[in-house]
Amino acid sequence: MTIREQLAAIGIIPVIKIEEAEKAVPLARALYAGGLPAAEVTFRTAAAAEAIRRIRSEVPEICVCAGTVLDVETAKRAVDAGAAAVISPGTNPDVVRWCLENDVPVIPGCATPTEVEVCMRMGLDFVKLFPAEVVGGIAMLKALSGPYSGMQFMPTGGVNPQNAAAYLAQKNVVCCGGSWMVPEKLLKSGDFEAIERLAREAAEIVRNR
Repeated sequence: MTIREQLAAIGIIPVIKIEEAEKAVPLARALYAGGLPAAEVTFRTAAAAEAIRRIRSEVPEICVCAGTVLDVETAKRAVDAGAAAVISPGTNPDVVRWCLENDVPVIPGCATPTEVEVCMRMGLDFVKLFPAEVVGGIAMLKALSGPYSGMQFMPTGGVNPQNAAAYLAQKNVVCCGGSWMVPEKLLKSGDFEAIERLAREAAEIVRNR
């Protein structure tokens, strides 16, 4: 399966900010047990690369991607750690080109038609819509589906249990990214049972789409 096919099958991708790498494996196991075998580990902390490395090594069933990749150096670190894909909040042509040249799946963020066209010119047909709710959410996706019928999206930013099903119902949506399954408070306290429960509830939304 391609990364896109994997993400489409999972439906909702947990977006994670992890401060302690030692919590990465129990977190990944909780997500897997809850029915969400994926994680976008964001490079917002110093623990990101090690967290990816541990998940890839000890919970290979998880499709672990790197998020918040803002430059080529971070992309290299993410891939070296074992990330299956590089995801960014915006479109950095240098990062996209490096990923394409090295056969690394890349999902850059777009918030405007101009950015969508930039990605199209680089040969992409799957991008992230970010911050989804701020830039129009479902109405934006519907508007983009007309002129860019070949482009597919991963809306992230403001996606929650109340609107996730509506996002997933859009014909140009592959999957959604969301952070509500892994709240910072639960991760800090190590309450992986609660995280598993939230993941299970999110997986149910996907099953019922």
